[in-house]
Amino acid sequence: MKILLTGGTGQVGYELERTLQGLGEIVTLDRSQMDLSNLDQVRDVIRTIKPQLIVNPAAYTAVDLAERETDLAMRINAEAPEVMAIEAKKLGAAMIHYSTDYVFDGDKVESYTEEDTPNPQSVYGRSKLAGELAIQASGIPHLILRTSWVYGARGKNFLLTVRRLAQERDELRIVADQLGAPTWCRTIAEATAHALIQMQRYSGTQKDADLDQDVWLSRGGLYHLTAQGSTSWHGFTQAIVAHASMLKKPLVTPITTQDYPLPAKRPHNSLLSCERFMQTFCGLPTWDDALKLCQDGM
Repeated sequence: MKILLTGGTGQVGYELERTLQGLGEIVTLDRSQMDLSNLDQVRDVIRTIKPQLIVNPAAYTAVDLAERETDLAMRINAEAPEVMAIEAKKLGAAMIHYSTDYVFDGDKVESYTEEDTPNPQSVYGRSKLAGELAIQASGIPHLILRTSWVYGARGKNFLLTVRRLAQERDELRIVADQLGAPTWCRTIAEATAHALIQMQRYSGTQKDADLDQDVWLSRGGLYHLTAQGSTSWHGFTQAIVAHASMLKKPLVTPITTQDYPLPAKRPHNSLLSCERFMQTFCGLPTWDDALKLCQDGM
C-alpha cells in the first residue's frame, strides 16, 4: 500500500514516518514538497503519487496568529484537506487526518465524546472543524483523530518552552484553570500505526495488500485520541520540572486564564473521552507515564 505522509518535519509527522515503517511504501513530504497553502500543488502531488492512503498531520497550528491570518488558516486546515479528500475519492484511497480539542467550546463538565456537538470559539478551531466536515462529506474511507495538547522532543511546543524557561527564570506563572490531557506526539503516531494494523488485520490482507474499503467504511470514522488522565497547564508544568532532573527547580505559580489573556479563546475543558478508540483499536498510556518516557529520551 502506497502511503502519502504530509508534514514530515512536524512533531507528529516525524514520528509517523518511523511508526508506519513496514505498513506500506511511505512517501513523506515536507512543506517544500507539498505546501498546503498551495491547493494546486496539493492536487498535483496527489495525482502524481497516486497513494492508496493519505496520512495528514500537517496543519496551521499558530492558534493566536490565526485570529489575524484567517484565510491562511482556513486554506491549510479546511480547504487543503478537502482537496485531499476529493483526490482520494478519485483514486479510491482512504485518509487519516488529525484534528483538535479546539473544535469544542470547553464548557462541558465531563470529557467530550465523539457525539458531542462541536462549538469552536477560535479561528483555529473553526478551521479544523471545517476540515473534518469536508472529509466526512466526501464519503471516502477515513479516520479523523482528534487529539490535544501535543508535545514532543523536537519542534516548538509547551514541553520545550517550559524546559527552556525553567533554566532562565526563578518563577513560572502558569494557567491552572484549563484542563486537558498532554499527549506525546509519539503516542499519537504509535496509536495510529496500531489502528492501521488493526484495519489490515480485520480485512485479512497482508501489509502490502490493497486497501479494503469495506473495513475502512465499517471501522473508520471519527475518534478521540489523547493520553489518558487529566491535568492543567500548571500541573503539566510541575510534572515537566519534576521529571527533568537536569533542570533547576523554579517556583511554579498557578494563575487564571484571565491573568494571561491571549487573542484566541482556549477551552477551559479540553478533555476528550477516548473509550471508542481504545475499544476499537488499542489502549493508550497516561499522560504522566508518557511524559516520563519522552523526557527520559531527551
